[in-house]
Amino acid sequence: MQASDRFNINSQLEHLQAKYVGTGHADMNRFEWAVNIQRDSYASYVGHYPILAYFAIAENESIGRERYNFMQKMLLPCGLPPEREDD
Repeated sequence: MQASDRFNINSQLEHLQAKYVGTGHADMNRFEWAVNIQRDSYASYVGHYPILAYFAIAENESIGRERYNFMQKMLLPCGLPPEREDD
């Protein structure tokens, strides 16, 4: 792999990270990454009716209740953020 190839790949990655929030960046910690993944999953569940219906049947709840539960879980999907250590 040549140096120009590496530069091209890195510039494409930076462009992707600037365009889409969920792709992360170099300073993203593990908690932020997990929150993005969980929120994307819940948004997908709410947005795709067959998946939402599947969850509703599996949990013996109405579809509206499942939608509401997923929306509530999107607020704090991984709990409270850990305390940051300021150096």
